[in-house]
Amino acid sequence: MKLLIQPNDGIAALLSGIRRAKKSIEIVIFRFDRAEIEAALKAAVGRGVSVSALIAYTNRGGEINLRKLEMRLLEVGVAVSRTADDLVRYHDKLMIIDRRLLYVLSFNFTHLDIDHSRGFGIVTRNARLVQEAVQLFEADTTRNPYTPTLDTFVVSPANARKLLAAFIHKAKKELLIYDPKITDMEMLRALSERTKAGVEIRVIGRVGKRSPALEVRNLVKLRLHTRTIIRDRHQAFVGSQSLRQAELDSRREVGVIVREPKVVNSLIKTFETDWAMRPVGEDRPSEARPKVLKKALKALVKELSPLNPIVKEALKEVASETGSAGLNPQEVKETVQEAVKEAVRERVEEMLK
Repeated sequence: MKLLIQPNDGIAALLSGIRRAKKSIEIVIFRFDRAEIEAALKAAVGRGVSVSALIAYTNRGGEINLRKLEMRLLEVGVAVSRTADDLVRYHDKLMIIDRRLLYVLSFNFTHLDIDHSRGFGIVTRNARLVQEAVQLFEADTTRNPYTPTLDTFVVSPANARKLLAAFIHKAKKELLIYDPKITDMEMLRALSERTKAGVEIRVIGRVGKRSPALEVRNLVKLRLHTRTIIRDRHQAFVGSQSLRQAELDSRREVGVIVREPKVVNSLIKTFETDWAMRPVGEDRPSEARPKVLKKALKALVKELSPLNPIVKEALKEVASETGSAGLNPQEVKETVQEAVKEAVRERVEEMLK
């Protein structure tokens, strides 16, 4: 088992896996802009490898790029399937090589995620994990139900809430968490219960309703794009799902629970390094930067009509979260505002990077 740490490790391990494939490559794509990976997939087809790509039916503001990618892959002989639209998002990132080597990633196949964001990936030959990933890939490719059979393979909405709640409840001394935003009430209660039991909890990211007992810091210098929980320095969860209701209950997200000492120790070392970082004064911007920023923001404002996919998807996600929550009108309004704000922030980051 191997841990990939972004932006340190880059795409070398991904390219290596694709280039060594002898029989098959199965890849799940949510966002994609790495020409090197696309070229490697094309070359694999050329040497007789069966390449299958499962591409998300939508992503925030990027459906046109997904459809263009589908056409390019089809033209070179990749078997392309599109996910169903029954869930708010299909946000998982997987790659299976020869049905023997599995990549479970928190990062997308993009420059932003790989070069400018903190992300992790697990590379494993564990036969049970590989087989479970194959079952999920086949189910989502054929749009059939997926039934989980392994409690170390965490899939939303199939078993993620149950497994992650249990993972948190079993903490006895410490939880180290990377999460862009924790808002799920059940998970917040579980974290609060652990702090009352004497468990030290540190979070790099954000917490919706912060408890005084939770130590929370922002990630410095890098964009945060991993969801990771390290428990008692012996086990870790690495995946794509935040502790948010939509990501647990309404989206396809995938992660794994591992106990490999080298992997866990590397995660701890990275967390401690990120935790110790303190914000410093920003460099003085160049004269050209304000013009670039103004142009980018102007283009973004032009895009943000009520029909824009960015806003539409944010509103759809909110609907999935609040549909049965019994929130009052003011709470719904605040939730919508926060979701749209987050969607816009994510899009601005992508444009500027």
